Amino acid sequence: MAASLVEVHIRINGSSTTTEVEPRQLLVQHLREDHHLRGTHVGCDTSNCGACTVLLDGKAVKSCTVLAVQADGREVETVESLAAPDGTLNQLQEGFRFEHGLQCGFCTPGMLMACTSLLANNPDPSELEIRQSLEGNLCRCTGYEMIVRSVRWAAEHRAGREGEK
Repeated sequence: MAASLVEVHIRINGSSTTTEVEPRQLLVQHLREDHHLRGTHVGCDTSNCGACTVLLDGKAVKSCTVLAVQADGREVETVESLAAPDGTLNQLQEGFRFEHGLQCGFCTPGMLMACTSLLANNPDPSELEIRQSLEGNLCRCTGYEMIVRSVRWAAEHRAGREGEK
C-alpha cells in the first residue's frame, strides 16, 4: 500500500512553493529531489556532519533531521539564497573566498548556512563564538582555522564597517 501524500506549503529562498510529499520524506530530500536545490549536501545520514544545514525560520538546522511536513508553513533558506541573482557573492561567501575557508567544498554549504545564522544574531562574534556555532559541522580538509578567519573577515567587512578598523 502506497503512503498517502501530504501537501506542504514552504517558502524556499523567498519563493512560495506547494508540493505533495510522503509524510516520512526528509527536508534535505525534498530540497534536493523535488526542488533541485543540490547545494544542500547529504554527507552522513546521521546528523553528525552538518553538510545539510539550512535555515528554518532563520535558525540553522540539519535538514536531515527535519521532515518536509514539519517545514509546512515555514521559511527555508538554502545556500543557493546567499549570492545575489547576478551571482555576486555575499560578504560571508567573499570571506570564504578571500581567507581560503574551503578546500574540497563538500562541507562549505553547511558551514555557510551555520555562519549566516550566527552573523544574523551576532554581527561581531568572537573566535570562541564562531567555533561554538560550527560545533555541529565537520570539515575533513581545513582544520577550521581558515573557516574561522573567513567568518571574522565577513564580520569585519560587512557593509558600513570597513572604515571602523
